[in-house]
Amino acid sequence: MTLRGCWGQKGQAMDIGPVEYLILGFPGNTFTGQIVPELAKLIDSGLVRIIDLTFITKDAAGQVEVVEYDAVEELAAFAGLDAEVGGILTDEDVAHAALSLEPNTSAALLVWEDTWAAPFAAAVRNANGVILEGARIPREFIEQAMSALDDALA
Repeated sequence: MTLRGCWGQKGQAMDIGPVEYLILGFPGNTFTGQIVPELAKLIDSGLVRIIDLTFITKDAAGQVEVVEYDAVEELAAFAGLDAEVGGILTDEDVAHAALSLEPNTSAALLVWEDTWAAPFAAAVRNANGVILEGARIPREFIEQAMSALDDALA
C-alpha cells in the first residue's frame, strides 16, 4: 500500500500508535454490513481509531469502482461510525486492492490506528527502538500449530 503520511500541523509527524491496513473481500458482492456493530465496539472501547475507509467493487467484467457510503444501502451503517475517514488511501491503494479481487467481488479497505498499543509504541520510540519485522499471522496457521501442539502433548 502507498498510504499518504499521517502529519499534523506544519509537517510534524503525529504521535500515534501502530497503524494497520486491511483489505476485506466479500465474494459475490454479498456485503451485508454485519461488521459495523463489531467495528463500532472497537472504536467505542478506544481500541482502534479509524483513519480511512473505502469501499470498492469489481463487476463481472472486471471493472473496478469506488463506492460511496450513501450509494449502497448495505453501506449506510458505516456513516454512523465515529471515524476520521478520508484522504489517506490513494488511487494506487485502490488499484492494489483490486488486483486481489475476483470478478463480482467487493472489498472494504480499512486503515486504523491500534490505539491500545500507542503507549508501548511510544516507549519503543523513546528507547530508540525500531521494528525490524512484524506480520499478522493468519488464524489458520495458529489453529494448525495449536492442534499440532495438543497432539504432541496428548
